[in-house]
Amino acid sequence: MYSPPWYVWVICLVGAIGFPAAASLTLYRGARGTGSSRARAAVLSVAVVVVLGGWLAASAVIAARGHYQGAPGELPWLGIAAGGSLVALLAMSRFPAVARALAAPESLSRSVLPHAFRVAGVSFPIVMALGHLSPLFAIPAGLGDMAIGIWAPFVALQLARGAGRRGAVWFHALGTLDLVNALILGGLTGYGIVHTTSPNDALAALPIVLIPSAGVPLLLALHIVSLRRLIPRRVATPVTAPLDGSQRSPQTPLPEGTKHVRVR
Repeated sequence: MYSPPWYVWVICLVGAIGFPAAASLTLYRGARGTGSSRARAAVLSVAVVVVLGGWLAASAVIAARGHYQGAPGELPWLGIAAGGSLVALLAMSRFPAVARALAAPESLSRSVLPHAFRVAGVSFPIVMALGHLSPLFAIPAGLGDMAIGIWAPFVALQLARGAGRRGAVWFHALGTLDLVNALILGGLTGYGIVHTTSPNDALAALPIVLIPSAGVPLLLALHIVSLRRLIPRRVATPVTAPLDGSQRSPQTPLPEGTKHVRVR
């Protein structure tokens, strides 16, 4: 049975705990920025910690009992857990209190900060070197997470200064691509669909499994919510024809003194 060294536990736990902690702080500051009292903002923050922390603890128990270990022909419980968690988090982002906190002007920059903990992806190459992760998964997933984690504070700083929106779009798009790529490669190698010379047994075991089961869904949800705000939607403006039959663009104001006439 795979038994990781203590420093792998430290790295993974820093990431797994840092993701929800930073997200909770983001929602607290966002709620305060929209006028909520400290008490109401604290209630929202604690509720988020309970939900995210509860799932992190439940995922650890599931992994400790070996339920994430899979083989060809069995249900991919790790993928099901990650996908179900993502759907639940996106649904929670629609709750009025959460949506208001995420819509605060400063939340756009603060929601980048949880991604800084993705430097914990350095654990993937380390465990690969110990012989328990496939290079096909560990190298692209580890390097991608480390790059996004190092990039995150710079993106957050630019957004806090009121600039860097285009760079933030690239950050969230590439961050999403990195996570999706890691999930695909992890599934292909972890369930033996693609056979590799190195075992991939650590991916579904503690502590590594806490990152794909609890961390990745939260990070994906933050990417999606942020991209919704960064990429504006085009809204069609209705055009009202004037009474004289001439065409007027929706941006052209009516002449001064013109009165609106209701036609019966």
